[in-house]
Amino acid sequence: MNETASTPPARDLLPRHIGIIMDGNGRWAAKRGLPRKMGHQEGAKTFGKIVRYARDLGIGAVTVYAFSTENWKRPRDEVDALMDLLRRYLGELRQHKDDNARLLILGDRNPLPEDLRQTILQAEQESRENTGITVNVALNYGGRDEIVRGARQLAEACLKGELRPEEIDEERFSAALYTAGQPDPDFIIRPSGEMRLSNFMLWQAAYAELIFMHVLWPDFTPEHLNWALWEYAGRNRRFGGV
Repeated sequence: MNETASTPPARDLLPRHIGIIMDGNGRWAAKRGLPRKMGHQEGAKTFGKIVRYARDLGIGAVTVYAFSTENWKRPRDEVDALMDLLRRYLGELRQHKDDNARLLILGDRNPLPEDLRQTILQAEQESRENTGITVNVALNYGGRDEIVRGARQLAEACLKGELRPEEIDEERFSAALYTAGQPDPDFIIRPSGEMRLSNFMLWQAAYAELIFMHVLWPDFTPEHLNWALWEYAGRNRRFGGV
């Protein structure tokens, strides 16, 4: 199956918000007899390239799944390599202000190294006025964990008398999530051939179009994104209607 296209759809057919599960880095490295961290390095290059391309197309937001709450189970050297890649990306983001990207980190930051938490905070503050594209990096993130966190936040508000249980609706619950204030993803791409969400944006993905592609993330190109965008443009999004 040809999963590439040379040109994207017209701008009025594009989604506002794309979610990407960046999968296949380890398999990409294994196929070449390389350490897994080399796959993550190539995947990081692909991430920067695809985000810039999405920005140039006029897509408002991209959320990438960089590190899940379950990924701590991986070998220590692989986890350390992923954290170093994030440090490198944040440094590049702060140097290339002309990218006009707003950065937000989604997930529980408490277990992260102190220097990384400080760098994240600085990068978010420095980019908060940027308007070119919002880049959400899901780091130490899990969809179920996010929902539980939001439920606890609302429960605490009820206990304090700031909120009545009957006032909790979908809009208020969405405001308690990491993506508060942002539109839900219109579609979610998962490369590598796997066909599951893997605990990614479970609440926000309620009506997202899902696209699964048979390409490993480090090999993912703008032409692959174009193909996915054409697939999205051809879907009939009824949101439960007819």
